[in-house]
Amino acid sequence: MKKINILKNNYEYTSIIKSSKPIKYKYFIIYLKNEPTDYYKFGISIGKKIGNAVIRNKIKRQLKNIIDKKDYQNNFKCIIIVSKDILKYNFTQIENDLLNAFSKIKIIKGE
Repeated sequence: MKKINILKNNYEYTSIIKSSKPIKYKYFIIYLKNEPTDYYKFGISIGKKIGNAVIRNKIKRQLKNIIDKKDYQNNFKCIIIVSKDILKYNFTQIENDLLNAFSKIKIIKGE
């Protein structure tokens, strides 16, 4: 993911979580906020209860790889919060589930 497409600041996370409703999909909770900008941003949050730093970083790398595979519409910010159930699934299942969630909330270009 490009640096322009990553949410980094705490105030961005809190403003998005407070102003939008959660969309629950299997082991993801997705917060989506539409804003009039020329880009999109994603934030990934994985709690310490999921595992040690190696496992959490592996999941983040996998999610970033999945996000990079598609083109997205502009004008939104999205936070993905991961639950502990993600450890039961392999990469292809995670990829299918995350892309299905994105298609349901209609942020992928051309869908």
